[in-house]
Amino acid sequence: MLNTTIHLALTDDWELRGNGSGDMAQIQFSPMKKLLSLYDRYKVRATFNAEVMQQLTFRKLQDAFTELRPLADAWDDHVREAFKRGQDIQLHIHPQWSKAQYENGKWTLSGEWSLTKYDPDTAYSMLTEGKQYLENLLRPLNPDYKCVSFRGGSLSIAPSEFLLDLLAKVGITLDTSIVGGLHFNTRNVQIDYTNCEESFLPFYPRMKDARKVSEKPEPITCVPIFHFYLSRHQALRQTLSKGWQKVNSKISSGKKRSKEDDDYTNQEWAEIGRSSTLARIYDKAIKPSLKGKHAVADISQLDSRSMREMLAAIRKMARATGLNEVPVILTNHSKYMKDFSTLEQFLKDVSDSKDIKFVTLTELAEKLQAGEFPIRKAEVVGM
Repeated sequence: MLNTTIHLALTDDWELRGNGSGDMAQIQFSPMKKLLSLYDRYKVRATFNAEVMQQLTFRKLQDAFTELRPLADAWDDHVREAFKRGQDIQLHIHPQWSKAQYENGKWTLSGEWSLTKYDPDTAYSMLTEGKQYLENLLRPLNPDYKCVSFRGGSLSIAPSEFLLDLLAKVGITLDTSIVGGLHFNTRNVQIDYTNCEESFLPFYPRMKDARKVSEKPEPITCVPIFHFYLSRHQALRQTLSKGWQKVNSKISSGKKRSKEDDDYTNQEWAEIGRSSTLARIYDKAIKPSLKGKHAVADISQLDSRSMREMLAAIRKMARATGLNEVPVILTNHSKYMKDFSTLEQFLKDVSDSKDIKFVTLTELAEKLQAGEFPIRKAEVVGM
């Protein structure tokens, strides 16, 4: 049996909630410190996808609202500290911050959630400012630092007549926004990745639609975030576990904090046409227990058994490629993590594995550019 080496990229989308809510110390700074501690302990080099539009907005308004300046300074300090400790920093953009209002300590974000919905000039400005901010921040620590990887806010990247071309124009070579099988139809986000032509291996995307594979090399390479299917038993178990966690959280943490989390999910991420209680129960509990559950490889959403199923699925798919070396990307939203013990056990297990190596997105982009991983192209019909 072929023993495929898996180059595993751990990524974290480091950000406030999509509507601008949340305490930065609680859902950004504290989780990053805990991740850095674990990464140091297990000698892991990972990637933080820093959501830069939030930071640009804080800097823009810091003179008018003096409480924003120390938070923006702390943001810089945490990013620099992660970088000094060997972690990678790459670009993540939530464009809804482009139309932000701040009043009485609260944010109102009225911009579109998908960069694909902006005109090319506005999107280009966001990409340029975000990339330059990270490079200006980190090049004093390492003059060779480059921002080379991008992940779209809410994973929005396709279809678009211009977005991939803009990424190439600003010097991005790697996109990690695609998740095969993912579908959102909410008031803020509408994406459909249910029929992506490649959802595992690196591929050259058609420049107007990253869901499709190009017939020729392109300036951008897409590497999808891993996805898999939980077993029916585990899907049901996970649903019941999350329900109990919500009840326990209300008991131990107080109703105010739990209500804030629930309000954000229910208001911002409710599927259009599936808002009734019975519909949500069917989607989240009954259907997965009957058919299994499509799962994004998002560490913040997986318990220990789900992580083991994910790792088994990664190995199975990697071996099935027949390749000696395969890159695999996992995501994370540390703002949602309450218990880091599951991640610690995962890091321990993977660190002891002979077939898995950790890789940053910068390293992955370099390896792709150097030809160390094959990049899929579509077969040309008629040749």
